[in-house]
Amino acid sequence: MAENPRFLILDGYAKAGREDLEAGGATTAGRLYEKMLKTCCPGAGVDTLYPADPGAALPQGAAIEQYDGVAWTGSSLTVYHENEFVTPQIEFARACFEAGVPGFGSCWAAQIGVVAAGGACAAHPKGREMFLARKISLTPEGRGHPLYIDKKSTFDAWISHDDEITHLPPGAVMLSSNDFTRVQSVAVTHKKGTFWALQYHPEYDIHEMARLCYCRKQKLVDRGFFLDLDAAQRFVDMLEALHQDPSRKDIAWLTGIDDDVMNEDVRLAEVRNWIDRLVIPSMSR
Repeated sequence: MAENPRFLILDGYAKAGREDLEAGGATTAGRLYEKMLKTCCPGAGVDTLYPADPGAALPQGAAIEQYDGVAWTGSSLTVYHENEFVTPQIEFARACFEAGVPGFGSCWAAQIGVVAAGGACAAHPKGREMFLARKISLTPEGRGHPLYIDKKSTFDAWISHDDEITHLPPGAVMLSSNDFTRVQSVAVTHKKGTFWALQYHPEYDIHEMARLCYCRKQKLVDRGFFLDLDAAQRFVDMLEALHQDPSRKDIAWLTGIDDDVMNEDVRLAEVRNWIDRLVIPSMSR
């Protein structure tokens, strides 16, 4: 068994989406995931691929099995509109299930994992869930699941999505839910593989959520989250101020931000549990 696990990160964004994030001062999804995995597992090896890029070479078969875990980021793509950006990612997720390498990820990851195993996703009828997913509650299955060891039964989490899981495939178990989105996390067992995925984003911190709101501020104004661009910018500035000075009780109170997302140990519990409870035990395979 290798001393430290080796992870493969799939950054689900197309190049234009990554450039849009960088232009707004946000960290790209793959780099966020690399930072998160190395925080939770110091010494881990990490490779990052961009499967939505034209001509991207994705490993197959034994080449996948050299990794101890495959981690999927979020994405601005839409999983139910299969095209040259999306189809290769679904096919690669199927190859990962075939290879039996443990999977994990955020948002896009949950949708990819479910669709690859035979489930379905669609545009969310309620529209966009943004900023904080409020009152995510563990299902009875979630309360007993190793993904949620050391996690409260109800919590808030950073979130940003327009789509939702509508049909779970055979072998999938819903682990959490809230009033806005029925499936907030899922465990998928398919072929030889297991994929634990979240609709929300543990990889974000307040600064990254501020930058994402900045990148999406016109969309957020158009959808009624803010009255105008000035209001959106004031919100971004408020988040950045709290990031710089976490003691700003006034901002935390106004926004409803608390330790669920401020405390890194709390926010990253699911990531550590995936590594400790699924990845490391599987390294002896």
